[in-house]
Amino acid sequence: MQNDDIDLKLITLLRENARRPVADLARQLGLARTTVQARIERLESSGTIAGYTLRSSAATRPPLQATVLISIEPRTGPEVLARLRSLPGVQVVHTTSGRFDLLAQVVAQTTSELDETIDRIGEARGVKSSESLIHLATKLDRT
Repeated sequence: MQNDDIDLKLITLLRENARRPVADLARQLGLARTTVQARIERLESSGTIAGYTLRSSAATRPPLQATVLISIEPRTGPEVLARLRSLPGVQVVHTTSGRFDLLAQVVAQTTSELDETIDRIGEARGVKSSESLIHLATKLDRT
């Protein structure tokens, strides 16, 4: 099912604040509250809205974050991914195109914890090479 302009405006409003009351959303969109509620339910059941989440402030996030770019040996993807899943500091893994095969987002409480996680990634069977980028400051965050 394709989303219309009202759906897109509704999604934009929910991205800004997913806890906004339906009555407020209805006022913003110029629609009845029941219409907006029905649209939200349709967007959820179709998978357009996959869920709602909590966005932590910088004060509650782990203080250290890094991106690890990983090159792997051919046909070792499942084994490397299993290893990455076993590491609690690895939060997200993406496949990529280009020089690297995987991009892992890593968090840690201390530099030694971050160093250990990065070392364990590099030592994993099937990993050819890795390059780590330590995040210094966030200049833009639209998530």
